[in-house]
Amino acid sequence: MSHTGSCMCGAVTFTTTTPPTQANLCHCSMCRKWSGGVFMGMVVKPDELVLNGEEHLTIYTSSPWAERAFCSTCGSSVFYRVTAEGPMQGQYHIGMGSLDNADGIEIEAEYFIDLKPKAYSFAESSRQVYTEAQVMELFSGAG
Repeated sequence: MSHTGSCMCGAVTFTTTTPPTQANLCHCSMCRKWSGGVFMGMVVKPDELVLNGEEHLTIYTSSPWAERAFCSTCGSSVFYRVTAEGPMQGQYHIGMGSLDNADGIEIEAEYFIDLKPKAYSFAESSRQVYTEAQVMELFSGAG
């Protein structure tokens, strides 16, 4: 089973040809600023990703070893790609939030845990109050 996904507006879409089963969390300051929180990314090898709408991508060199891409239409983060020479060169790190369906992907590891904000928790220990329907009702002014 492959995974499909896109930016928010759909100008950039992608399909993985091999289904990733694991994702990593990154707490570094660059990933937090880029994603607006912890970056939850699955690793995809260059030959296992089909990108469509590349003309809508803006590439930003974020460090000497990587670049980040975002949709120039809607601003959504699309991927982080390793540019440094070595065994990880060309690897894509695609945010789980851009997937159409993230079923079957498990969190493998967290990186930069010394930079992890104390408020971040992934054990579902926070109050879980609103469903999608309830949020939509609040925003519509009906609630």
